[in-house]
Amino acid sequence: MRLIDTHVHINFDSYQSDLDQVAAAWRAAGVVHLVHSCVEPGEFPKTQAIADRYPEVSFAVGLHPLDMDQWDDTMADRIEALARCDQRVVAIGETGLDFFKASNQAVQQAAFWAQLAIAHRLELPVIVHCRDAAADAAALISRFIDTQGPVRGVMHCWAGSPEETQWFLDLGFFISFSGIVTFKNAHQVKDAARMVPNHRLLIETDCPFLTPEPRRQERRNQPAHVRHVADYLAQLRQTTPTAIADQTTRNAIGLFRLPLDPEAVRPREEPVAPTATPLVPVAEAIG
Repeated sequence: MRLIDTHVHINFDSYQSDLDQVAAAWRAAGVVHLVHSCVEPGEFPKTQAIADRYPEVSFAVGLHPLDMDQWDDTMADRIEALARCDQRVVAIGETGLDFFKASNQAVQQAAFWAQLAIAHRLELPVIVHCRDAAADAAALISRFIDTQGPVRGVMHCWAGSPEETQWFLDLGFFISFSGIVTFKNAHQVKDAARMVPNHRLLIETDCPFLTPEPRRQERRNQPAHVRHVADYLAQLRQTTPTAIADQTTRNAIGLFRLPLDPEAVRPREEPVAPTATPLVPVAEAIG
């Protein structure tokens, strides 16, 4: 199998003592490419150095909604300049909205809009973090598309309900599932994972967080474990791990325009198409 982990944070300190071993493990597991997501632009030089070291790493640059203390009048220009300076930048992000404990919702929305605008100008996808803010995120993206033009992207580490999932599918976004989908009580995530159309499905680890079953006892997640996400999705969607790997790899290559040949990913079996019942259109659901 050839797998792509579409969201990693391997610049974190927990990897620095054994990153070569971590890389050997992801290669042994069949992970042929990784998309590293910056949570703030200060990570950019270290991320570039990692990509220099491991050529299968591409990356994104953006400002995470939980880092809004860094947002100022210069930040959007800084993000855009970094995105333009290295051809290995394949996305803007991670950006988005996190209203779990936030009192700075207006600032988050302004920063999210500005990063959508960068993605639109550079014709790059956005990597969207969304926690307790699905309706607001869908409404903002919808307004942006209606007034500014098209933008594409992925809802990363998705944990929303099937109804919320449909909002973002209606907006043309991909949905990426992490180790959360393997958790015993993640019932709505499992339901969402069953309904996403094959051509919009992605997988990730969001490492070092959210280690999937059956490796939950490990405190640090790693890219090699994306294979467990693929295995579990295959069970949920009544298909094979190979089919999930082939489909999600093709999807990642297409969305991020990765330097891989999609024709080299030869499907051995056709995945069973999930049955998705159309839900309330996003425009009606979020007003």
